[in-house]
Amino acid sequence: QVQLVESGGGLVQAGGSLRLSCAASGRLFSINAMGWYRQASGKQRELVAAITNDGSTNYADSVKGRFTISRDNAKNTVYLQMNSLKPEDTAVYYCNARVHIISTSDYWGQGTQVTVSS
Repeated sequence: QVQLVESGGGLVQAGGSLRLSCAASGRLFSINAMGWYRQASGKQRELVAAITNDGSTNYADSVKGRFTISRDNAKNTVYLQMNSLKPEDTAVYYCNARVHIISTSDYWGQGTQVTVSS
């Protein structure tokens, strides 16, 4: 079992920055990858950024060059640094942990609202 606690969301002006944090606890040895998803009003949840256990990352095209995913293994925490924020980045951001033992399961944080004003 994995528990995820997110923080760092809020209201920011266009062009500003935020850093989201996701602290993981539980059976951490079973986590294969972690990532950030977002869901804007009226839209489907989409992958923003992900990082695997070997350090490989991938990003949505819409955030490449602006967002950076990173991890601090000592703190069991994954971060999403968001720079040059745009109003279209407004969404609820969810932390995800993917676990594979026999089958694959996804665990989710509660979500944190990011609102970018124009």
